[in-house]
Amino acid sequence: MTLELKNITTVVNQGTPEEKTILHDLNLKLHDGDFVTLLGTNGAGKSTLLNVINGSLKPSTGQILLDETDITNLSEVKRAKAIAQVFQDPKMGTAPRMTVAENLLLATKRGQHRGLKLRGLERHMEEFTEKTAQLPNGLSERLNTFVGNLSGGQRQTLSFLMATIRQPKLLLLDEHTAALDPNTSKNLLELTNDVVTKKQITCIMITHQLRDALKYGNRTIVLNSGKIVLDAQGKEKRQLTEEKILEFFTN
Repeated sequence: MTLELKNITTVVNQGTPEEKTILHDLNLKLHDGDFVTLLGTNGAGKSTLLNVINGSLKPSTGQILLDETDITNLSEVKRAKAIAQVFQDPKMGTAPRMTVAENLLLATKRGQHRGLKLRGLERHMEEFTEKTAQLPNGLSERLNTFVGNLSGGQRQTLSFLMATIRQPKLLLLDEHTAALDPNTSKNLLELTNDVVTKKQITCIMITHQLRDALKYGNRTIVLNSGKIVLDAQGKEKRQLTEEKILEFFTN
């Protein structure tokens, strides 16, 4: 899988006094299996970049290629066949009035046409039990629990499993551990690293934690004012320190 962004500029509130350019002529190419940790100050354009990639926000100018196919004008729904995302808010990405198992069944049909009724739930229960048993938070014992009754950590772990249960071409993680307590956050980060590296999923993970950016992934990218000011990989990433990264946060 390759993802290429060519000369992406994103302007919001065009034609109004609040008009603002978020991304400035941005170029980025991801190769198969790249695990990118993405850093930047508030307003640097991190979430906007993910929204441009997932199709919820169309760039003002530029081109997006997925496996050399132009997806710039492809809808968010159609991109969902290849792109999965986990959000910062544990309440996003799951259906609270459906059970854990029903949510997982929906995830197996990501990007497909779905009817009004869920079919074949029972034949998937063994698979769902096996997959959730490998996760923290006791989800395997709560397959028949409504998601709205789960803790934030359980719900976010479920969101991650839903995003990866059918391996996507690209996984987007928008500060997916930020709303969790430190211990739950650590557990989910370790799970994320294990799944992404073992399955070699191409992934972009936004984080505010410099130590996590250094610890995880094979590339670290810093956005500043809508521009990529650091793209460290290989030896350069291994030699990065928190102090060096902070130098790229200043204008």
